Amino acid sequence: MRILRMGLLVILSTALLAAGCSSSKNAGRGIAAGLDKETEALLDKESRASFDFFWNETNTEAGSKGYGLIADRAPGNPTLSSVASTGFGLSALVIGVEHGWVKKQEAEERALGTMNTLLQHAAKEHGFLYHFLNMEDGSRAPGSELSVIDTAIAINGAITAGEFFGGEVKEQAKALAEQVEWPWFVDPANNQFYMGYSPENGFAGHWDFYAEQLMMYILASGSPTHPVPGELFYAFTRDSKAYGQGQPFIHSWFGSIFTYQFSHGWFDFRGLNDREGVNWWENSVIASEASKQYAIDMAGTYKTYGPNAWGMTASDGPDGYNGLYGSPPTGFDDAAHVTDGTLAPAAALGSIVFTPKASLAVLKHFDGKPELWGKYGLTDAYNEAVTPAWVSPDVIGIDKGITLLMIENYRSGLIWDLYMKNDYVKAGAQAIGLSPIAK
Repeated sequence: MRILRMGLLVILSTALLAAGCSSSKNAGRGIAAGLDKETEALLDKESRASFDFFWNETNTEAGSKGYGLIADRAPGNPTLSSVASTGFGLSALVIGVEHGWVKKQEAEERALGTMNTLLQHAAKEHGFLYHFLNMEDGSRAPGSELSVIDTAIAINGAITAGEFFGGEVKEQAKALAEQVEWPWFVDPANNQFYMGYSPENGFAGHWDFYAEQLMMYILASGSPTHPVPGELFYAFTRDSKAYGQGQPFIHSWFGSIFTYQFSHGWFDFRGLNDREGVNWWENSVIASEASKQYAIDMAGTYKTYGPNAWGMTASDGPDGYNGLYGSPPTGFDDAAHVTDGTLAPAAALGSIVFTPKASLAVLKHFDGKPELWGKYGLTDAYNEAVTPAWVSPDVIGIDKGITLLMIENYRSGLIWDLYMKNDYVKAGAQAIGLSPIAK
């Protein structure tokens, strides 16, 4: 089953801190500098609207067992929460406070309530959360699986909020992370994480190919209660190919661009190599550039695409949600992805830290398309290659989430700054063998 969706610790910590660069907002890890007012306004527009999704599409009923759970999408299916959307939402609270969009006390109370739900009421086994939960009471949504990747995203959000608010929020984040029994989700036959588990069918699939799962190994290897060996980080297939005349890079199975982004939303991989000499930051830069070039090459076939309209990723499409949207290289023969003219704004915007100039050009392109904008900013996806042109009526939490986090990391490095301070994260980075690139 394929994927749908250092030496001493003090030395590593010093290297991680040194990897940051100056910010336009504060002395953090951010990348942006000298942005014009028009660009700042556009970034504010999409960021604020994305934050509003997480603030508004949340169960805020006092005393509810589902308090703090965030909708998978909006406005569609308002009773279904995704654990990943909730994890992104915990990080969103931090961004909202920093920008003055919400008061710190309000955000802290929201974080505490959400943590309590995840700890006390959300359906789980061995510390792993179900992918989808009922918004009202945190119970398992019908047919949902325990998800190791979505659990990791929830923990990432908790860690970020914990480092920001401190106190009880940090204690609850610690408890949430420490209860996860990571070895239970590992297949000892191949040292790979299973993809999912259900009581009805047991474990299913393996994280056997590169994708968004780098975060899992960092958290699991750094766990003080239920760790796994750092060697698991090297147990999945690393297939390296180039697209066209570009540089080769380790690609994901379907080539969905979110797979090159999600772990980077929290962990700052800049300036680091793993034990095999892979620079995962540069890998995502090359993948983003390849995605752009593919859109340029396909512009004659699909009207949607072009140099300022690129990025194929799992998203809604004219025929419903499609996890196969991506760009080559894919699979072992470049035939695993689907291309039909659908484009998700989160794709290029989620790569803004890797390809700032190109991603900002996409955002400005979207600014000239009022049909793509709504209550929560840019829509999930659109397709101008079909007749009539199609625009998704929904936004999806994980797409709004990666957009919000990456824009903030680009501007200030805020999420990177907080996440990289965490002791579990630093221990995990050491365990898997991330080390400073020799200069």
